[in-house]
Amino acid sequence: FMFVVIYGRPGCSFWIHAHKLAERLESAKGIEGYRYVDMWAENISKEELAKTIGQPVHTVPQVLIDQTPIGGFTEFDRYVRDHALLA
Repeated sequence: FMFVVIYGRPGCSFWIHAHKLAERLESAKGIEGYRYVDMWAENISKEELAKTIGQPVHTVPQVLIDQTPIGGFTEFDRYVRDHALLA
């Protein structure tokens, strides 16, 4: 099973979509679990996040699956569909 980490900011509509998708995946046993990292509360800038994940960060949220950067919500949603993680 996979573990998802979502870096984002509270109130961001794309974060809300990513969070809901992660909840659905966890309920459907498509992932082992997920963790949300509040970039404001943790005082993490896009530049610092880029260093952490090893690639440029232009938008948030940024989603990692098993520590591999997937991209934002759109890429996360596509990954879920491409891998048929939800029935």
